Amino acid sequence: MTIETLSGQPLSAFCFGAMQFGENADEAESAAMYGACREAGINFFDTAYVYTDGASEVILGGLLAEERDDIFLATKCASGRKATPDVIEAEFDESRKRLGQETVDLLYIHQWDPITPLEVSFGKIAAYVEAGAVRYVGVSNFSAWQTMKALQVAGDLGIELKFLQPMYNLVKRQAEVEILPMAISEGLCVAPYSPLGGGLLTGKYADGGGGRIESDPMYAKRYAPAWMHTAAENLAALAAVEGAYPATLAVAWVARHAGVTAPIISARSVEQLRPSLTAMNFGMDDALYDKISTLTPKPPPAHDRLEEG
Repeated sequence: MTIETLSGQPLSAFCFGAMQFGENADEAESAAMYGACREAGINFFDTAYVYTDGASEVILGGLLAEERDDIFLATKCASGRKATPDVIEAEFDESRKRLGQETVDLLYIHQWDPITPLEVSFGKIAAYVEAGAVRYVGVSNFSAWQTMKALQVAGDLGIELKFLQPMYNLVKRQAEVEILPMAISEGLCVAPYSPLGGGLLTGKYADGGGGRIESDPMYAKRYAPAWMHTAAENLAALAAVEGAYPATLAVAWVARHAGVTAPIISARSVEQLRPSLTAMNFGMDDALYDKISTLTPKPPPAHDRLEEG
């Protein structure tokens, strides 16, 4: 099944994440990045109820208003809260008001809820699908077994779970073990986030630049291991040899995996975004892909039988 916008345009090979809109990117810079993405051919845009206290959805909704049918619009609900019908309804109704839209192309459950039965959560979303308010359904930050369970539950309710949004980059490769092979097997579309590893893989930290890894405790912990920083330095060195930006190589490497549909790129400014946009047309051959892959440890197979890896 081909995923298309309302106007029938195929889904772009990259997605833009509007997580920075309204915080690190003001309205003018957000508009400039949106325009750069559209010029590059991106029609897939991602946001969430929790991003920047709603400013992300408000700004993105205003930017796409005049070309809504040409945009594949994704948002998410139930992050850090139980995915109950009341929470889903309250957040999704507010998201639609912010976005200025009655319908979204894709609605994700933002995180796994270990308390609320999936039948209850997806029952609410199924009602939105039936009413035409949601075109496609997805899950974000779900493990492979959680996704398979969700696939079964959604199917039993008569809706199709089609999208998966995991974290995936050169220093966070756990998705290669089960999530990406599962997605290929089950025909899921995968839009991985953080292809630049919170900015680590741009090389800016080694050059003394600041960013989320220094200012945000969550990112600092996520990318704390020293080997990750060594890998980023080695990627920057390789990029210099290739005559490319480290960010271009990092994003192109993620995009090249057979299980990836559209990596989610993001930035604070157009200048910062350009290397990621360049990755859309970067020709990465097998030799370069393999060379980049060797910069970080390949995760062991799920059964941990290394002799079969």
